[in-house]
Amino acid sequence: MKTLVELRRFFDASPFLRELGVQPLAAAEGRVTAVLPVSTRLHQHTGQVHAGAMATLADHSMGTAAQTLAPEGHWALTAELKTSQLRPGRGERLVCEAWVVKAGRRLSFTEAEVWAEQADGRRVLVMKASATMALVPQDTEQDTATP
Repeated sequence: MKTLVELRRFFDASPFLRELGVQPLAAAEGRVTAVLPVSTRLHQHTGQVHAGAMATLADHSMGTAAQTLAPEGHWALTAELKTSQLRPGRGERLVCEAWVVKAGRRLSFTEAEVWAEQADGRRVLVMKASATMALVPQDTEQDTATP
């Protein structure tokens, strides 16, 4: 997954990301930039973007950055996620820049920044995130046991 076309296909394969409206803007090995247009449906009761929407944007962007470096036949899946909301998410759109800090054989460590972008192009950092991504063989049988 090295081209923007491949990246768009990967994002479109996730129904939740499609529903939110997240779109990739740029891709390079170990790096992804994605955008989420802000609408009132993403707001919480205070009128700012819900932290869950921002965390989802960061999580998927970091996972996709790890996926660009994952061994053939493996998925990068979130094993651990940490977010720090620095300011309210207010603006026209959220822009997430995500990158791989260290790629490993079984785990990759990633970071991201989420920026609120205004109509005039000004950007404010609203969230920092980090995640550990597990690199799992794609043919591994999923745990389907019910509690």
